[in-house]
Amino acid sequence: MHEPGRLFRETWISGVRKHYPGEPKPSYVAPWSETPEWERQAAAAVEGQVRDFIEVSGKNTGKLSREQKGRFVALCWIAQIHKHFDAPKPSYVADWEDLPSWQRETDADIFEAVEGA
Repeated sequence: MHEPGRLFRETWISGVRKHYPGEPKPSYVAPWSETPEWERQAAAAVEGQVRDFIEVSGKNTGKLSREQKGRFVALCWIAQIHKHFDAPKPSYVADWEDLPSWQRETDADIFEAVEGA
């Protein structure tokens, strides 16, 4: 059994390296061992929500578009930000349309990684 949230984080790092234009902030690609505890908890929660969503959908999430998959991850993440921060920066809770394309692609990658696990 893998550590909850680790697949999320590893896929995030891989996605940032693949989709981010230029050199990402070090915190974007920090390994699991250097990830803050709140972020580990949030990653585990969202990874679990994706797994649960796949299960309650009768494993039919393969029929969703990449955008729909990414939107689900993004929305779950926003809820975690509100859980861990009383007054988050607007960029931390931005709607899908306001996210940079690299982040949208990475969120979709996360869903697909959980889906394929």
